Amino acid sequence: MIELIPAIDIIDGKCVRLTKGDYDTKKVYADDPASIAQEFEQLGFKRLHVVDLDGAKSKHVVNDATLRSITRNTQLIVDFGGGVKTKDDLDKAYEAGASMVTAGSIAITQPETYLEWLEQYGADRLILGADVRNGRVSINGWKEDSNVMLTEYLTRYMKAGTKNVLCTEISKDGMLQGPAIELYKEVMAAHPSCHLIASGGVSGMEDILALEEAHIPAVVFGKAIYEGRIDMKELAKRFSLS
Repeated sequence: MIELIPAIDIIDGKCVRLTKGDYDTKKVYADDPASIAQEFEQLGFKRLHVVDLDGAKSKHVVNDATLRSITRNTQLIVDFGGGVKTKDDLDKAYEAGASMVTAGSIAITQPETYLEWLEQYGADRLILGADVRNGRVSINGWKEDSNVMLTEYLTRYMKAGTKNVLCTEISKDGMLQGPAIELYKEVMAAHPSCHLIASGGVSGMEDILALEEAHIPAVVFGKAIYEGRIDMKELAKRFSLS
């Protein structure tokens, strides 16, 4: 069964969503992300995806206090990303209660650092961020496109021992027009052992079911929740979460 991971994106300590990573499209959905996390937990969800959008923009972790509030007030397994550029950022996220941390830009700009983290913290506590636009990996909060193609990027780090990959097709993010299922199928065909977390474009229950049918291991979804496109109680019942 596909792993369901609701998302909370944070700006100024509040729960927000963007469209295609554009900060000018910010929409605030809740002032207290921890209360939203508690609602997810009460429905039976076990995982939570938290993104520090201020951190992604500032290139260092900013909203660790909000992360700590979420982890102290729930038993959710939280993966955290956004602004993780140094070991201090990584440690700050773990100390705030994150079970896993996503490292994306650093794997492009400082590959040796990512490999050191992978060895030190282990593949179960690190997620390789793979944000994609036109086949290339994007960095720094999606503001820059690298010259690295997704295929070579994944091949390098999967060979190095990476297990978890969070892949976002940027053109789909926040658009509520369906996920990039063909892209995810290609990734799984090339890397069958990858615990791939699909992200971007989920518009409703049918998209989650389509991802499950395509044998994608996990999915992150956010905007469809906050825009009322997914009935979370129905979803929890459909996947026997509670």
